This record gives sequence, C-alpha cells and structure tokens, in this order.
Amino acid sequence: MKETVEQTIKLEPAKVEFLDQMAKTYGLPDTGKAIRCLINYARENPDQHESIFADVRCLDC
Repeated sequence: MKETVEQTIKLEPAKVEFLDQMAKTYGLPDTGKAIRCLINYARENPDQHESIFADVRCLDC
C-alpha cells in the first residue's frame, strides 16, 4: 500500500456538498477520493495548470 499523509482542509459547505455529489454520481467511496481524483487530474495534465491555478475564482463570493 502507498504511504499516505492525513491532511485536514477547511471547505465551505457548498464545496463539501459538491464533493459529496460527485462521489455519489461516480460511485466513489467518499469525498476524500473525489479530492484525490481532482489532484490526480491536475498532476496528469501539467498543460492545464495555468487554467486550474492561475485564475483566482470565487464562486461563493
């Protein structure tokens, strides 16, 4: 098994609800897996880093 590090993050309720919904929609075991999928996508697509990380977005402002 891969080594893992437990990490706590603070998220607004709407973001947790989104992750819950994505986990349910795609049959993921939990929101942690949904977050890992997002991280893996970013790591596998370095050409998308600019679009993912450069723009500051605030959907809840």
